Amino acid sequence: MKPAITRREVVKSAALLSLGAVRGTSANSAVTVGLIGSGGRGTFDAGLLVNLPNARLVALCDIYDDRIERAKRTIPVRDPKVYKDYHELLASDVDAVIIATPVFLHPEHFEAAVKARKNIYIEKPAGLDVEGCKRVIRAADSADRKLNIVFGFQQRYGQGYQKARKMVADGAIGRIQMAHAHWIKGAYSETPLPAPRNYDEKMRQWTVWRDWFGDIIVETYCHGIDVLNWFLDGHPAKAYGTGGRTIEKRGDISDHCDVTLTYAGNVQAVLTGSQIAPPLFRSVNEQFYGPKGVIETAREYWTHYRGKNDTVTEKSPREITIDSLETFIRNIQNGTPENTGVRSAESTLTAIMGRMAIDQKREITWEEVMKS
Repeated sequence: MKPAITRREVVKSAALLSLGAVRGTSANSAVTVGLIGSGGRGTFDAGLLVNLPNARLVALCDIYDDRIERAKRTIPVRDPKVYKDYHELLASDVDAVIIATPVFLHPEHFEAAVKARKNIYIEKPAGLDVEGCKRVIRAADSADRKLNIVFGFQQRYGQGYQKARKMVADGAIGRIQMAHAHWIKGAYSETPLPAPRNYDEKMRQWTVWRDWFGDIIVETYCHGIDVLNWFLDGHPAKAYGTGGRTIEKRGDISDHCDVTLTYAGNVQAVLTGSQIAPPLFRSVNEQFYGPKGVIETAREYWTHYRGKNDTVTEKSPREITIDSLETFIRNIQNGTPENTGVRSAESTLTAIMGRMAIDQKREITWEEVMKS
């Protein structure tokens, strides 16, 4: 197996990628962007954004000085304005914001950005609980229709994913009869963390505490769930699942799950997620089975199984986050906004439904979720 490409390598190589599909613009006409949340994912997104010729990163925001300084070192940006309070950044004249803050803050930060009338690229998921997702739906519904609002479900914009989705829609495999989503990798720790004594300590550890993170199925496996919802044209009616903790010792997050989701027409999709594979192994993909063939999708490729000894695979030309950011900026400049708030909240709610099924050890319906 080839070694995984690091985020730092992707950021560095992005400058070498062809961006011919994007119209070149001068610095004065570029979309100005501020980053709210200068941690790992925020600096990754911003590091890709600065290589788009029609976007300009002009501001960084975080509550911690060390993260601001690390972002300055990591992202090739000159003299950005620095904010410790995201309200002050939202009050500035930036055209758009990238929001990459802890999950429990997403509804609050999204709502504030909508009220500030900013174009928004916010990392997934929409929230960590039902009320947070409903808050996102209300804010998205209230947003000015001229605003471009996108959540970080990058698969929707990946070139390979879009080709595969069109193949399915055009009947290449017939009606989908079954689907799988896999997110299997090694990302656990057998070394416990000391319990946080205050807000700052918990903020530094937010990815291992369910009440701030949402658990693995909601924060991470929601990517595969969003692809299932996309290819199957809507959210499932019910979920049943198992999961828990086998090896992970940090915080209170789970390290594996298996969830069966039932969609319209009694089509069942199985999500298998695990953090406890050996470090040498990674399998992150989705598979859609029809009477005429199978289509498999992943960040790095897509494959069409057309018959015995008849398989076609196409590699993705680049990291799909570049595709999503490029589309985000292009839609702002072209005046062709989209508002993905509701569908992104529904994919998050699907993940929450799976988490509820695991926790309660019974089948959970969509109606129960929306009433909870």
